[in-house]
Amino acid sequence: MDVFYAELAATAVKPEQYPPAGLPEFVFIGKSNVGKSSLLNVMAGRKALARTSGSPGKTRVINFFNINNLCMFVDLPGYGYARVSRQEAEKWGVMIDRYLLSRRRIRAVFMLLDIRHDLTALDRQMLDWLRHYNFDIVTLATKSDKIKRNAVPSRLKLLREATQMKDILPFSCETKNGRDELWEIINKKIQ
Repeated sequence: MDVFYAELAATAVKPEQYPPAGLPEFVFIGKSNVGKSSLLNVMAGRKALARTSGSPGKTRVINFFNINNLCMFVDLPGYGYARVSRQEAEKWGVMIDRYLLSRRRIRAVFMLLDIRHDLTALDRQMLDWLRHYNFDIVTLATKSDKIKRNAVPSRLKLLREATQMKDILPFSCETKNGRDELWEIINKKIQ
């Protein structure tokens, strides 16, 4: 898809700050530093739509991005960031739960996993939670350019077994591998 319009529509920590629930929403979730903001920038064809950082924990609010007036990309704070207090992490958890359980226009939740790493207990907990509430989960293996090309199939196989997900889409923000395939998935779910 050609993105001709992409802008930050809202930044929220509580429901009254959410934008009106008119457009279909696609949620991006994963551990801190898994590449959510970078992936959003690649998908939108913008360098700095979502703020990125080399240090984890940059996204601390829910960011809503209007894409072509067709849908919203929703960037959630990463989980598992060790440098925040337990109290702060709990606040993020409540904020994320409240958002996910209150919005009726969520078409899919894109669960991002770093292809180089095994699932953590927090990844498993998040997948279980999403499954419990019957979200349409699409799993993406980010940073696929960071490993040798011949290692990608075996890492995907391990992640498929660990997540019990049939399909996992490898994605690279550097090479943009996976971008077209992800747009195909989104376009089918917008309808």
